[in-house]
Amino acid sequence: VQLQASGGGLVQAGGSLRLSCVASGRAFSRDVMGWFRQAPGKEREFVTAISWTGGRLYYAESEKGRLTISRDNAKNTVYLQMNSLKPEDTAVYYCAAGPSPTGVASSRGSAYYYWGHGTQVTVSS
Repeated sequence: VQLQASGGGLVQAGGSLRLSCVASGRAFSRDVMGWFRQAPGKEREFVTAISWTGGRLYYAESEKGRLTISRDNAKNTVYLQMNSLKPEDTAVYYCAAGPSPTGVASSRGSAYYYWGHGTQVTVSS
């Protein structure tokens, strides 16, 4: 089982990026999927997550309004659209997947079994 994140890069403040995470090895339609990030010198933090079907979306309070998570189960892919990026968004972004009997997602990293290697997002001022 692998999660491969991509789409990171260098962008100016106010710009946008779309991250993708492709899961392989098995179907992930019964897994919740999420994005976390870790900035230099800081702990990993929850960014957003999505339920099985995409019907429930979860966002860190500080990120509401600028981010949109979505998924395409036919492609085993989860996306993160980030708009109005700020320098403080600079971090390595990790996608994660985990089983959930109810389909409800968690903001706790320990709830996710599978992790990608991350993609670097750098926002210049």
